[in-house]
Amino acid sequence: MLVFAGSDGKNNIFSSVLDFVNGFYPTPLVRFDRFGDVWVKLEFFNPLSRSIKDRTVQFLLRRYLNDELRGRLVFEASSGNVAIALAALANIYEYRYRAYTTRYLPETTEILLRVLGAEVVKVDRETINEEFWHWVGEEAARNGAINLNQFENVNNPEGHYHVTGEEIARQFRSIGKTPKVLVAGIGTGGHITGIARRLKDEFGDVYIVGVEPAAGSAIPGIKRLESGTRWVREIINEVVDVSLEDAVKGVITVARNTGLLVGLSSGAVFQAFLRVREGLGDVTYLLIFPDDIYKYVDIISRFMNST
Repeated sequence: MLVFAGSDGKNNIFSSVLDFVNGFYPTPLVRFDRFGDVWVKLEFFNPLSRSIKDRTVQFLLRRYLNDELRGRLVFEASSGNVAIALAALANIYEYRYRAYTTRYLPETTEILLRVLGAEVVKVDRETINEEFWHWVGEEAARNGAINLNQFENVNNPEGHYHVTGEEIARQFRSIGKTPKVLVAGIGTGGHITGIARRLKDEFGDVYIVGVEPAAGSAIPGIKRLESGTRWVREIINEVVDVSLEDAVKGVITVARNTGLLVGLSSGAVFQAFLRVREGLGDVTYLLIFPDDIYKYVDIISRFMNST
């Protein structure tokens, strides 16, 4: 069982950065009352990458913490929040991180990685797919480095089952609510799978909606099922495709109704919720918002003249 330590339980005071990173949970669960009985898990309250990937990376690193992680090399394929979380944790756990990314690495992400001291290797590829992450694993083996392989490592969904999913179940128990529909993005498949399994074990028949980019669209943080995503097919009831333009519209709708500045994958999740609500009606929904807006302002700005 994975357990995070807590703060002093009252004033949110921590004796070290490591205690803070591990111990400030839970992240907020907020009702979007203007849209019905809709509850949103705000994962951009994670402190390092400002995304749910802080949790994922902690789950994947945990097995190495007793094996002298300090000073070791970690290789991982990522062009987004996993890379940022790994680079930040490298400065806490004292390992060295090499991020393997595509040629389309966002400038903001590259700046953040370099500020954190990560080595950035841009590979002349368009997307991170199964071939890419297997090649990174081979590079790690040749260099004696650790490769976490977020895409195939079962500690990814298992961690989200025992920690993120249990946290959400506890929050719903505390308010006497039962989520009937979960809407979450499909990326590696880790968080949607782990959370879905935990909610089904706790509450029974929960309808699971996975969100992917529409064909021809690229939305940071989510992938199409055919990209090699694991685990998801066994738990999902429905897949909703969302275009980048509609994801931006979702970001703007959330901002103008709640004041919250959410990221593109969160905007896509919100748009998917609006669509499935037309068929499923006014039941209790849970939406997972993985990160916030700030890494994506340059992308969103391209669409602002039309909104």
